[in-house]
Amino acid sequence: MKYLNIILASSILFASCGNKKEASIESIISTGNIEEIRIKKKDIEAKGKLINDQLDSLNIAISRLDTIKKLPLITTFTGKKSVFNHYLELQGNVSTKQNVLIYPETPGILDQVLVKEGQSVKKGEILAVINDGGLLQQLAQLETQTLLAKTTYERQKRLWDQKIGSEIEFLQAKTSYLAQTNTVEQLKSQLTRTKITAPFSGTIDEIFIEQGSVVGPGIGSEVFRIINLNKMYIEAEVPESYISNVTKGKTVEVYFPILGKTVKTSVRQVGNFINPDNRSFKIEVDVPNNKRDIKPNLTAKLKINDYQNGSAVLIPQSIISENAKGQQYIYVITNKKANNEAIAKKTIIKTGKTQGDVIEVINSLEDGVEIIEEGARSVNDGQVVKILKK
Repeated sequence: MKYLNIILASSILFASCGNKKEASIESIISTGNIEEIRIKKKDIEAKGKLINDQLDSLNIAISRLDTIKKLPLITTFTGKKSVFNHYLELQGNVSTKQNVLIYPETPGILDQVLVKEGQSVKKGEILAVINDGGLLQQLAQLETQTLLAKTTYERQKRLWDQKIGSEIEFLQAKTSYLAQTNTVEQLKSQLTRTKITAPFSGTIDEIFIEQGSVVGPGIGSEVFRIINLNKMYIEAEVPESYISNVTKGKTVEVYFPILGKTVKTSVRQVGNFINPDNRSFKIEVDVPNNKRDIKPNLTAKLKINDYQNGSAVLIPQSIISENAKGQQYIYVITNKKANNEAIAKKTIIKTGKTQGDVIEVINSLEDGVEIIEEGARSVNDGQVVKILKK
């Protein structure tokens, strides 16, 4: 059509020039006569208006007779209200409060190590025995002496109850018996320290000292590491802006990249302290570990359901445009005809939270409205468009 317009304009000019030989524009300008120049200008303007009018008439006729219109081609999708869940994504590390080093309570030679690394033990179970250095023999002697002191005390008590004998003899016998009893209890307590026991049920993760080694209380003399893999949790830091949304009991989806494993759990504890350095607070998330494959310090990715909208319309972020006022808008279609022609209508929207490639529309988009997807950035408000089927 562009070439048709040029040919038509040229033909009219040549036709108008063919009837009468006219002076060229250059020759009229060279005369320096302003009146002749103005007359020539008006003549050309009149011919140009005539040509434009004729071109408009031809375009109208072509538009009326053309059966194949060149309309913008688009695709659409139906905006439906649905439940929208937003997830806060964090990273944390697996921990356990029952991961301790076990130290001896008394010095001596490690006579027996009764467990192996990886062995499961119960609370109170004896893990190792330290040589008592003769305490057991001393205890036997003290118990014999205590038995004698008890007999003496009981006899003196019976006599004293009958008002026989002196009070001082009764009190001396009683004091001797109590002193012997206390000494026996102290020695028994010392003997219990020669046995290293499990503080809780768990797994012996590491043995640091071999049987026959000299051990003693104090830092650097640990004998075992024991871990309870059944009571695991994940600790993570949450930005303070989510303090009202991330609460105790919130659903959490935990993914372990190394294991390729996902588990569902919940927030078991929320910290009350905001770290001034990074403006965050700590949370703890329970970790079920029935298969015992989750280990301390394992990296975990957390998705916490911090927001839900029961009637949200979700749209791709890629179809949203913004005007000079900073308003976001999309195009919907109206006046859809049987031949899939429709009119594009600009619609101002307000958006909420995003999740992946979609975003929540929080103002009133009608349920079931057709929204332009492909071609959304190449149409104009009020333009006729052609809808293609996907």
